[in-house]
Amino acid sequence: MARFLHLPSPEEVAEEDPLSGIANLFDVSVVFIVGLMITLFSVYRMSDMVDSKSEVTMVKTNAQGEQEIIVKKGTKITAYKVTGKTAAGDGERLGTAYRLANGQIIYVPEGDAK
Repeated sequence: MARFLHLPSPEEVAEEDPLSGIANLFDVSVVFIVGLMITLFSVYRMSDMVDSKSEVTMVKTNAQGEQEIIVKKGTKITAYKVTGKTAAGDGERLGTAYRLANGQIIYVPEGDAK
């Protein structure tokens, strides 16, 4: 039985692959990235962004103060840039918007209260 089993002698140095630890680092980094994505989605309550039936509207402001409105309806995402230009045309007044002290905006529609 000993002639089929090759055991290294104590004088032989065992060969080790110097890159064997890289595969483990890659696996750990993939698990870390997936965990970070799940955490960010749950913290910012962004699960609606990946739901194909949801509708989401976000306002994004960059460092220069320019705003962009991002609207997601189903699987279609549309971005609108907000400009300071005034528009004119025929229309009908729908209601009034109020900004509270905490920054929240409340819309009050005009018309009959049913």
